[in-house]
Amino acid sequence: MSISNRLESVKEVLLIVIISLFATISQAQNWEIGGWFGTAHYFGDLNPNYAFDQPELAGGLIARFNLNDRLAIKFGGNLGSISGNDALSDDIFQRNRNLSFRSDIKEGNLNFEFNFLKYIHGSKYHKFTPYVFVGTSLYNFNPQAQLEGEWYDLQPLGTEGQFRGSEYYLTQVAFNYGGGFKFDVSFDWSVNLFISSRRLFTDYLDDVSKVYVDPNDLEEIRNEVAVLLADRSLNNSGIPGNQRGNSMNNDAYAFIGIGLVYNFARIDCPWF
Repeated sequence: MSISNRLESVKEVLLIVIISLFATISQAQNWEIGGWFGTAHYFGDLNPNYAFDQPELAGGLIARFNLNDRLAIKFGGNLGSISGNDALSDDIFQRNRNLSFRSDIKEGNLNFEFNFLKYIHGSKYHKFTPYVFVGTSLYNFNPQAQLEGEWYDLQPLGTEGQFRGSEYYLTQVAFNYGGGFKFDVSFDWSVNLFISSRRLFTDYLDDVSKVYVDPNDLEEIRNEVAVLLADRSLNNSGIPGNQRGNSMNNDAYAFIGIGLVYNFARIDCPWF
């Protein structure tokens, strides 16, 4: 075979590869990027009944790559605040315990999505679908409590008797799961509604987990502020060894939001 014939064969192969690549990208619908706004919710020792009555603001960014009309990979970055307050509870034990906290949540996540219906941008018949997702998150939190008008970071105080250097980590991983509904408002833009929960591997999102410790020991290894924030009970029930939290169940948090997403895919045929 001559060199010119070989070059022609190579060109034909390259042309087939390029056309196949464009076809694959077109079927995959490429990237969607956008943002969302909504609320963050905390569940734990200060909210053991999974009530949604103390929402805080949250928001984030969305980057999704649609593998096909049913499967997608989604990347996200979220910011939110959570809080809990025993004084707002109907439970007598909680009101007497009288603990409270707040924390910011900073999170990056990776999720795999499954669409229950075919979802194709620009389609007349496949422009909406309910969906579910699972994945993982890397998140940072920092519980704080207020004393005499000043906010204190709780983790460095070791309020449950943690020795210096053995405190819980403020950056951890979580398991994500949730679901939602997405629909096109045009070929370029779509709206996403969702609820996304986190299963945590810590019970210290709220700095509450086990029992009260001896205040004298706590003051010796920490300081007086740690003692005052460890036991805020109304009838001095913070006897060493008495229940302070429930270590049998880890804490959790969830996001509820609405997102606006821009579709970067194009269905134009390439010119050769």
